[in-house]
Amino acid sequence: MAQTMTKTKIIAALAETAEITKKQAATALDALVGLAYKNAKSGFTIPGLGKLVLVHRKARMGRNPKTGETIKIPAKKAVKFRIAKQAKDAILQQR
Repeated sequence: MAQTMTKTKIIAALAETAEITKKQAATALDALVGLAYKNAKSGFTIPGLGKLVLVHRKARMGRNPKTGETIKIPAKKAVKFRIAKQAKDAILQQR
């Protein structure tokens, strides 16, 4: 089973691929994450990977799994990541 890419491994891979130092790669990664946080409300796209979008969830009725009691779940905002078709195709064809 493949291991998950940690932040350190991502930084090392970026540094090697872009032929820059690990410190520069870490700065670039942190800048990308900061941009994503700041612009998620209006939508933030990483071409070829996907985009962060703000969605509004309507109020709905739910059920408490422990007691079975019906409860009202209030409306709220949530952030979702929608993966790009190009990324889906690339990932699913590897199997």
